[in-house]
Amino acid sequence: MKLLSLLFLTIFLSKGCDGDAQKKLEAAQLIYTANSRGFHQEIVIENHIAIIKKDRKEKTIQTKISDADWKELITLFKKVDLEEIKNLKSPTEKRFYDGAAIANLKINYKGRNYESQSFDHGFPPVEIKKIVTKINSFAKQNNEN
Repeated sequence: MKLLSLLFLTIFLSKGCDGDAQKKLEAAQLIYTANSRGFHQEIVIENHIAIIKKDRKEKTIQTKISDADWKELITLFKKVDLEEIKNLKSPTEKRFYDGAAIANLKINYKGRNYESQSFDHGFPPVEIKKIVTKINSFAKQNNEN
């Protein structure tokens, strides 16, 4: 009985710690880039700040991320499988004939880099679509201001 209790406790604690420690957005840097011949956009998300660059020559714009948006980002970030991000397939191939800018999502998390394969700007893989859309919303919000 003691062995069974010890085994159960070990499994329970290891799973509980994994979930909490595994994905904390504060320990991450998200970098979204999109490029084509006439378009460049880079959005860096780090510790409640969005750093946006809309042109290769333009200066960066820094904006604070609201608490509501930050909470939504945390929820979306927890759903991303970092180990699988490199294997995600793009649903479209417009970037091959200049139909869309070439986009990429890179996540630096706890000293490791996780990078997606290239995909069409505006058409990310389904598994990361929500977080990519949220990241891009910061650049769109900045256009309106």
